[in-house]
Amino acid sequence: MPENIDIQALFNDYVLPWGINIGLALIIFILGRMVVSAVVGLVRKLMVRGGVDEMLVGFVTSILRWVLLLFVIVAALDQLGVNTTSLVALLGAAGLAIGLSLQSSLSNFAAGVMLIVFRPFQKGDFVDIAGTTGAVEAIGIFTTTLVTPDNKVTIVPNGGIYASTITNFSARDTRRVDMVFGVSYEDDIRVVRKTLEEIIAADDRVLADPAPTIEVGELADSSVNFIVRPWVKSADYWQVMWDTHATVKLRFDEAGISIPYPQMDVHFDKSDD
Repeated sequence: MPENIDIQALFNDYVLPWGINIGLALIIFILGRMVVSAVVGLVRKLMVRGGVDEMLVGFVTSILRWVLLLFVIVAALDQLGVNTTSLVALLGAAGLAIGLSLQSSLSNFAAGVMLIVFRPFQKGDFVDIAGTTGAVEAIGIFTTTLVTPDNKVTIVPNGGIYASTITNFSARDTRRVDMVFGVSYEDDIRVVRKTLEEIIAADDRVLADPAPTIEVGELADSSVNFIVRPWVKSADYWQVMWDTHATVKLRFDEAGISIPYPQMDVHFDKSDD
């Protein structure tokens, strides 16, 4: 070791200041992490008590944790003498570049947050969204997963969902079953009405309130069309519709009521040459 090196001066000028700075930076980082954990835990508890969706709670607290940790890291680096202004500017430029390159993903993300916050549907609901019909299996931050009636899994981007009409068939406990039955013009509409009323009244799944509607809805080209609109529980919708159609066919056959099919009469005017 060269004899002209002053160990005491080296210690006082470099080792001690850097040691203090490193120690303070570690303290800032450790205490900062503890504060971040406490803040994130408090936010999580407040959101859970407020009934916020569990997925949104996890996402928000995760983002909050990383943002706060970023501030802690910047503060620790600043204690070490690092030029954090340039670092923050670099991070901002990188964030802007990433945001521009991921515009569609950010749109899906924003729509996912809106879906989770406002809850136009939830897991298990039967919906029609973005042209796809099925039961909601999962609502993610970027996509929503549906299971179609034929058991296909369809993944729909959240941006397309929020930009289109959302129809939630499970939002209400009851639904109206809209059916139309055509009979021949030769049939007695009083007999037809009575038969339809008996069919609807005999089904225990049909609700008394609101009362079902059975009326002549249209005098069509080939038939007299009756509209039949009973109210049922949402879970019974499809089975009531299918059972009613089958029962109507059987009862109409028994009563001699005909169900016409479209037809056209063509008359030729045969004139003498």
